[in-house]
Amino acid sequence: MSEPIIRVQDVAFPRFSGPDLEVMQMFLESFGMHLSARTDDALYMRGTDTNHHVHVCHLGDPGFVGLAFQATAEQLETLAAATGIAVERSLEPGGGVVVHLQDPDGRVVDVVAGIDPLAPLPLRVHAATNTGESRLRLGTLQRVEAGPAQVKRFGHAAIKTASLASVATWYHDTLGLLISDDLWIESPDQPNGRFMRCDRGDKHVDHHSLLIIETGESKLGHCAWEVADFDDLMYGHETLAAAGYQPYWGIGRHVLGGQVFDYWKDPLGFTVEHWTDSDLLNSSTPAGSRFLFEPINQWGPNPPGDLDF
Repeated sequence: MSEPIIRVQDVAFPRFSGPDLEVMQMFLESFGMHLSARTDDALYMRGTDTNHHVHVCHLGDPGFVGLAFQATAEQLETLAAATGIAVERSLEPGGGVVVHLQDPDGRVVDVVAGIDPLAPLPLRVHAATNTGESRLRLGTLQRVEAGPAQVKRFGHAAIKTASLASVATWYHDTLGLLISDDLWIESPDQPNGRFMRCDRGDKHVDHHSLLIIETGESKLGHCAWEVADFDDLMYGHETLAAAGYQPYWGIGRHVLGGQVFDYWKDPLGFTVEHWTDSDLLNSSTPAGSRFLFEPINQWGPNPPGDLDF
């Protein structure tokens, strides 16, 4: 594969648009986010980590707008020189600078740097977990405090495309994403899907920041946010169910990525995921390959019949 223009640090946030920001804010608070900023025409929600926002919703017709990736200011200058697209000062809450790109499907891809960090939010801390081999919680009662899941950060997105080859090549050549696993039907050398991760060298990162699936259409599959831990994900499920929101798939544990997952539908009808406990890989981990129709769960319910993933 060719040398990429830059190697992004992480995925940062997705952008949506919707007709009712109040309804979206109410859902996202039940989902475990907190208000970071609100303008006349956009909603910015944060997690417990220092990221200024991990979800953006613009006022407008229902839709998925695109993704943002985190880089350094120096990397943005390199990207601008290679693409001919200028580095711009962001006028959004949190400031910073941005290069506005589009992937081969026309999807908005913002590469951002220098957005103001926020102080981390306090966490509801859970006591240590005792297992059959490791007993760490001695004399302390395990009591899980009620409340929404504690969203930490944006973790990954799954996107659908008519051309896996062109889209996956663009994300590698432009942003430096590496192959974690390919999915195939007819032959391993003809992949139909690709899990991709950020390249941070020796530093271990999530198994995937992006899943690209070739389906004959260009649309969003889902967006996913990391939560504090397993108990947090479970109580988050109870909280969303009690509020009357629509569960979609879970709770289970994936094979590729290893995450414990829980999928829901947001007010716009998009699939959104809570996850915890991802596999972590570095740049030396070789790419894997798996038949598309092998089981995708280690445990948990089978995917829904209308899987829009």
